[in-house]
Amino acid sequence: MTQDQILLDASMREHTTFKIGGPADCLLLPKSLEETQRLLTLVQEYELPLTIIGNGSNMLVRDKGIRGVVIKFARNMSAIRVDGSRMVVGAGALLKDVSDAAADHCLAGLEYACGIPGSIGGAVFMNAGAYGGEMKNVVKSVKAVTRSGEVKTYAKDELELGYRHSIFQSNGEAIVEVELELTPGEESAIRAAIADFTARRESKQPLEMPSAGSTFKRPEGYFAGTLIDQTGLKGLQVGGAQISTKHAGFVVNAGGATAEDVLNLIKEVQKRVKEAHGVELQPEVRMIGEI
Repeated sequence: MTQDQILLDASMREHTTFKIGGPADCLLLPKSLEETQRLLTLVQEYELPLTIIGNGSNMLVRDKGIRGVVIKFARNMSAIRVDGSRMVVGAGALLKDVSDAAADHCLAGLEYACGIPGSIGGAVFMNAGAYGGEMKNVVKSVKAVTRSGEVKTYAKDELELGYRHSIFQSNGEAIVEVELELTPGEESAIRAAIADFTARRESKQPLEMPSAGSTFKRPEGYFAGTLIDQTGLKGLQVGGAQISTKHAGFVVNAGGATAEDVLNLIKEVQKRVKEAHGVELQPEVRMIGEI
């Protein structure tokens, strides 16, 4: 690995869309499957704590940071290959870029993902979705590396893709490549759908402020943002963390927010929504690092 792939005492504010979080002891940016294998083998050999992240778009890093090693899949592993209706994508590729590449090749099925700020690896990890679409509808297979450095390929039916869930949340393996199966379509219709989703997202979501996206999972039979809004919590603020005044389903960093601010705000929202509606909200955001 080159020096620019190894970051010591790396501020996670610079590696998450929330712009919050303490330092990671060692942040590594692999650029190939083989480098990923070597890193995971060494981490296991020396029994180091390990955290694997993508674009950092659906996570809150706690204020004391992350001990041990953080492996981040980013631009170094973002190649996109297209073969007919099939796309093979490096784990670090941003969903927006994958959606654009699909449109360039007249392939439909990823229009909904155009505004999701995550990487394709993170999207599979969380089975990301929006506007009626989700990753499980387009994923064909996933290549991953185990903690011992073994390469495994998972067929779609082995991924346990459910609502904001995949097998990788329990097996600790690193997603390195995703194979997608899309549908041939008309580029004009695909671009129109992307434009529509983009306009809807920009008009309703606080994209101008740092956040981790939608903060809470959708409770069965309800929408989290609607419940929070009905409870009168839009604009509620704890320190620098705020319930967005534009969309109550988002906690935003209104300026200088700490992870503690966000966690305290989440607890307060959960408490008040439970009192008002009898519904227990569960965070969608992945919380990592030391308290």
